[in-house]
Amino acid sequence: MRKNHFAGLMAAAALAGCTVGPDYHPPVTATPAAFAEPQGAPPPGASIDPATWWTVYGDAQLDQLIAAALKDNPNMAIAASRIRQARLQEIVAHAADKPQVNADANVTHVEFSKNAGFASLARLFGGQSGGGSGSGSGSAGGIALPGSGITTYAVGFDASWELDLFGGARRGVEAAKARTEGAVWSERDVEVTLAAEVAQAYFALRLDQQQRDVIQDEIARQNRTLEIAGHVAKVGLVPQIDVTRQRATLNSTEARLAPIAADIRVRTHALGILTGQNPEALIGSIDQPPAAALAPAPVIPAGLPSDLLRRRPDIRAAERQLAAANADIGVAVADLYPKFSLTGMTQLISSALSNLFSTDSLQLTGTGAAMFPVLDWGKRKATVGLRKEAYEQAYQNYRMTVLRALKDVEDALVQIDAEHTRNTVLRRAVADAETTARAVEAQYKTGFVAQDSLLNAETQVLTAREQVAASDAMLRQDSAALFKALGGGWSERDAASR
Repeated sequence: MRKNHFAGLMAAAALAGCTVGPDYHPPVTATPAAFAEPQGAPPPGASIDPATWWTVYGDAQLDQLIAAALKDNPNMAIAASRIRQARLQEIVAHAADKPQVNADANVTHVEFSKNAGFASLARLFGGQSGGGSGSGSGSAGGIALPGSGITTYAVGFDASWELDLFGGARRGVEAAKARTEGAVWSERDVEVTLAAEVAQAYFALRLDQQQRDVIQDEIARQNRTLEIAGHVAKVGLVPQIDVTRQRATLNSTEARLAPIAADIRVRTHALGILTGQNPEALIGSIDQPPAAALAPAPVIPAGLPSDLLRRRPDIRAAERQLAAANADIGVAVADLYPKFSLTGMTQLISSALSNLFSTDSLQLTGTGAAMFPVLDWGKRKATVGLRKEAYEQAYQNYRMTVLRALKDVEDALVQIDAEHTRNTVLRRAVADAETTARAVEAQYKTGFVAQDSLLNAETQVLTAREQVAASDAMLRQDSAALFKALGGGWSERDAASR
């Protein structure tokens, strides 16, 4: 008997090691050997920490804004909550193949009907005469008579265990674990996106401030020109209409300040929201740029396309969702096989509390059950098909995520390269326009050129300086986009507290 018992245990163990459904293998994704678009080489000795790439711009205000966003933005709180939710789901999945034990206690009281037809039984066991009424108001010999009641007391434990012979529960744990890991990578993707959004909004704000400063400088220059025009008109070298024209130009330039001031407020509101505050929270604190100028946009080595598969959080999250979808197939396949369960119950039952806790009150119940799927009209097989289709969708989503990541990097590289070329040309244009404006102004003071020439020269200087400021801001925004495309902005920190 012992040998048979041991053999049974071994057979059960062998069955318990059977896990149906496909085993997961990470997808093999072919990537180009190198990016097609040109990328510059960083200066010798230059080092950029991908986890805190924004520090390369040397702006403490930007550092503070990104730190506040990563701490207080609602999207970060949502991502952290999803991690905690996924971990709780892991606990639920782990409990699926464990015995479930419950404690229970109950008191039952039954009042028997006087008309239940038990009168003859009551007379037999209760010693009543045949001429009795049979109504029965009590119990005799441990049997409740008609019209009387009985109370029973019970305490005990029951345990149930569905044997995971075909690995459905293990596949469920596998899926839950993969989804937790996917939630962690999704949180890191939120970090990447959020840091880039704050940086780009901040660079747009700084551009507005630079354009405001350029216009204010130009207003000061035009005021000086207006003063010169007034002096020259007094001595009769130019007509009075030149003064009127210069004043009109000055008024037009001053009018450009109002829309920029409004745009600064809009950018400030956006940064307030990104940092998890009210829109007006940052008004007054970032309206004026810091004394230190922003560092030029850095040269960022894009590395190899294969690096993206490890660095981009959205790719890692998509791969974990694929693993979870694969495990879900195993859960569905396990439902095609028989299910076996064991149930046991230990109770103390008595009609009196005084002897409830005695060995004579002990009652044991054991049940073994098997459920064999026979006819479900294709429901279980259809469920397997559904899970396979979900896996196919997860796989295609993974592929698209990889392709989108490659495109993001290629787009950022080509935009940076083109903007670098444009920026170089625009800086030459500013130098030429300023040289021309100084020469025309000197000629205008002596009456050798008309005022139109001076106004045109001043307009060219203003336009060229604004274009350079816009190009500098675009380079910074493009570099932030490249950092985001490369998956920069997250660190390998412990997310266990989330």
